Amino acid sequence: MRGSGNNAEAAHVAAVVLAGGQGSRMGGVDKGLIAYQGRPLIEWALAALTPQVDECVISANRNLDVYAAYGHRVLPDTLPDYPGPLAGVLAALQSVAADWLVVMPCDTPHVPADLVARLKDAALQEKVALAIAADDARTHHSCFIVRTDQRDSLAAFLARGERAVRHWQAGLASTTVRFDAACLANLNHPDDLLPQELAGAKPN
Repeated sequence: MRGSGNNAEAAHVAAVVLAGGQGSRMGGVDKGLIAYQGRPLIEWALAALTPQVDECVISANRNLDVYAAYGHRVLPDTLPDYPGPLAGVLAALQSVAADWLVVMPCDTPHVPADLVARLKDAALQEKVALAIAADDARTHHSCFIVRTDQRDSLAAFLARGERAVRHWQAGLASTTVRFDAACLANLNHPDDLLPQELAGAKPN
C-alpha cells in the first residue's frame, strides 16, 4: 500500500468500486453514472479510493466503455443473472494481484481519506480476514476490506445460491471500524438526488 512502512503494513491493497447493479431503487438507471453535485458518482469514488490503494478496478455490467474511459480496469460479473454485489466482489478477488481488497459501492461519494488504512490496520491488528466499516448507528456491510485469499470461500458461497453480503461475512473472522456517519452516507434512492441529477443518468 502506498506510503506504508514495515512488511506487514506494506501488503498490497486493491479496491473495487461496485457499479454493476441494476439500480432498481433508482428506477433502473446506471447508478454509477448519476451526477451528484456536478460529477458522476463513479468519479467521487475513484477520486477518493485511487490515492489510497495500489490498484482500483470498477465492477460494471453496463456502459462498459464509459467506465473504461476513466482509465481503470472494468470487470463485468462472471456469474449470470445479476446475483448481487458479491458477484462483483468475486470478479475483483479473482482478478487483482493484491493481498487485500477494499470494497466500496459507487453510491458513497464522501469516502474518507483514511478509510483503507484504518480498515487494513484493524484487520492486521485483530489478525482477521475481514474488517467492516460502521458508524454509531449501523454496520455498513457493503464497505469493507477482505483478504484476497478468501476468494474460494466466496465462490463456494455463491455456488450454493447464497447472495447476502452479511451472511458471507458472518462466516469469516472479522472486526468493525467506526467512521463518522456522513462519510459512509450512500445515495440509493431518487429522493437523495436533485431531479436534474437523476434525469441526467444513463438508463441502460
